[in-house]
Amino acid sequence: MARGMPRHIGIIMDGNGRWARKRGLPRNEGHRAAERAIHDTVEACGQLGIGYLSLYAFSTENWSRPRAEVDFILGRLLSGFIRRNIDDLDRQDVRLRAAGRTEDLPGRSLAVLVKAMERTAGNTGLQLILALNYGGRAELVDAVRSVAEDVREGLVSADRIDDDLIRSRLYLPDVPDPDLVIRTSGEMRLSNFLLWQSAYSELSFPEVLWPDFGRSDLEAAIADYRERDRRFGGLDSESDS
Repeated sequence: MARGMPRHIGIIMDGNGRWARKRGLPRNEGHRAAERAIHDTVEACGQLGIGYLSLYAFSTENWSRPRAEVDFILGRLLSGFIRRNIDDLDRQDVRLRAAGRTEDLPGRSLAVLVKAMERTAGNTGLQLILALNYGGRAELVDAVRSVAEDVREGLVSADRIDDDLIRSRLYLPDVPDPDLVIRTSGEMRLSNFLLWQSAYSELSFPEVLWPDFGRSDLEAAIADYRERDRRFGGLDSESDS
């Protein structure tokens, strides 16, 4: 029997560079082409009743890419995407949020992002979370540092540290764990994305490159998810002896 729809979907948007290379185009054209896939996926998730969509937009490791590419992604592309889409996002009742060490983003882009988040803060539909300057390990380091500071100041005793306390110090502790994590382009790894939160997520690795990812690909991944048996470490009904 098929299960319900996933409440939270995370997507590792992979394949922009390969998409451009196959067409003899500069890498940045692949990043530019990815905007359509983001727009269509956000719209589809809203229509399908998905509560949360997390998109891995820029990792802590992406700083090692060529400076021109980093500047393009975090400058013109990020700001331009928000400016071009904020009216549609607001109209669709989408709430825009961000996760990561966003304080290190370029000042102008950060200002555009903050303004957009403030504008949509009261929206009650899909929550669109952009993982920017994000790394799962960095998130855990930041969470542990926060707890350690409280222990140092005597606000928390070491024997009170548990899963719930660590979770409370994650970037967006109110957001539920992703039920489904999709990585496009056929690569089969998480690449430091939502490491704590994805402990029991179902994983999907469609071979389509991200700029070509469409609603049919999203629906196929969801349909596959709905046929899976999620046991969260428990026994299934045929092996409970």
